[in-house]
Amino acid sequence: MPQPTSRPGWDPAEIPDLGGRTAVVTGANSGIGFETARILAEHGARVVLACRNLESASNAADRIRVVSPGAELECVHLDLMSLQSVRIAAEVLRSRNPRIDLLVNNAGAATRRYIRTPDGFEATLATNHLGPFALTGLLLDRLAPVPGARIVTVSSVTHRRTRLPFEDLHAERRRYRYMEAYGQSKLANLLFTFELQRRLTGLHAEAIAVAAHPGSARSQFSNNMGLLTRILTRMPWYLLVSWSQQPAAQGALSTIRAAVGENVRGGEFYGPTRLFGFKGRPELTRAAAHAYDEAAQARLWTESERLTGVEYPHALAVGEMVRDVGRNPGRP
Repeated sequence: MPQPTSRPGWDPAEIPDLGGRTAVVTGANSGIGFETARILAEHGARVVLACRNLESASNAADRIRVVSPGAELECVHLDLMSLQSVRIAAEVLRSRNPRIDLLVNNAGAATRRYIRTPDGFEATLATNHLGPFALTGLLLDRLAPVPGARIVTVSSVTHRRTRLPFEDLHAERRRYRYMEAYGQSKLANLLFTFELQRRLTGLHAEAIAVAAHPGSARSQFSNNMGLLTRILTRMPWYLLVSWSQQPAAQGALSTIRAAVGENVRGGEFYGPTRLFGFKGRPELTRAAAHAYDEAAQARLWTESERLTGVEYPHALAVGEMVRDVGRNPGRP
């Protein structure tokens, strides 16, 4: 995997004109996802807001149009807790988009109580990893052949404190702790990204896989957190919190840099580096050492294919059929 190297500082002013590019952003109705969609749309991208609540997605699109009247926006229903919903959303996206330039796996959750999804998965793992894994695989033929395409998955600094319990991924035999489950799902995001990049490289795909983390950002995500967390994140006068947190728009810049920044390579990880990664401008950083464990990456991949029923080799093979579309010289 790439090692962080010294590079010039990055500024949002460097975001290029994204006209002609199509971006799919999951969880784009609020927080980091909304800010990501807004910034991409403001720079000319056609943005698809893929959200569980279509009304909230529509409201978010209206808010973006206020600042970018000419923005090309679309809303698609996507509930990452349901494989059926993921498959339906993927079919809708495939039918409307012969190519996708950017997929941002942003949507995330941390359910305080233990919930099993209709597919039998623990809900946090399903929302944060298995759903995005399936969605990416089902859309890969629209991404892999496209020059400059990127798959950006949003992780978190919480991955550093956890390991994946492969023998009990769905917390059936151990006590469920929601923040532990969240950290494990964010570790899964990184294992997935690094393994995906290795496979894309081996298949000489045009697309690359990149990870990002927002640091500590104020957003509606805290709605699913515990009472103390909600109190602290909603009290900007509280010294420690105000010192360590940054606005959602700032947190989204890590995703934006990973998505459209120059000189970004597959398998890299971007995020703030100040205050233990809580705040600051997005920089090339390094994940915890156990995120680079290739055996864990391969094991999670195999298990994710088994659980979701989405097999990537088939998706990549199908991608060969749209390679001519991906090389269309009329698109950036």
